[in-house]
Amino acid sequence: MAAARRYDPDRRSRIIDAAIRVVGAKGIAGLSHRSVAAEADVPLGSTTYHFATLDELLVAALRQINEGFAERVAASTALDDPHVDLADELARLLGEWLAGERTGVELEYELYLAALRRPALRPVAAEWCEAVAALLAPRTDPATARALVAMMDGLSLQALLTDTPYDRAYAAEMLRRVLG
Repeated sequence: MAAARRYDPDRRSRIIDAAIRVVGAKGIAGLSHRSVAAEADVPLGSTTYHFATLDELLVAALRQINEGFAERVAASTALDDPHVDLADELARLLGEWLAGERTGVELEYELYLAALRRPALRPVAAEWCEAVAALLAPRTDPATARALVAMMDGLSLQALLTDTPYDRAYAAEMLRRVLG
C-alpha cells in the first residue's frame, strides 16, 4: 500500500523561504533544488514539482524579497500629505530600510542584480521599480517618480558596496535635486 500523501499547504512558501536562506548563505551559485530541499526539509521532488527550473524559484524568491522597501513606501502615510517634504521622507524610509537586517538588503540586491545574467528575473526586477514609482507618482509625475527610484537604487548600492554609513541628509539633498 502506498504511503498517504501528507497535506502541506505551506510547502511552496517554505521552499521559497528556504531558497532565500540558501542564497543569503551561499549566494546564487549555491542555489540548487537539492540545497533548497535540504534547507526546507522537504523531498527533492517537492522543489521540482513547485518550481521546474531554478529561474522559476529565483523569480518567486525575488518577488517575495521585493516587498520589503515597497511595503515601507506604501505604509508611509506621510507620502499622502502634500505638506511633507517628499525628499526627506524618502531619505528617512531608505535609511530605515538600509539600517535593517543587512543580509536581507544585500540579498534583495543580489537577486535584483542577478537579472543582468538571468533574463527570467528581469520582469520581476522591473515590477519592483514600477511598483515604487507608482506609489510616488501621485506626489510628482511618472518620469520624476522613476528618476527618484533610480536615485534611491544608486544611493542604496553606494552604501552597500562602499560600507560607508548611510547619510540621510545627503540622500535627501540628492532626492530634492531630482524633484527639481
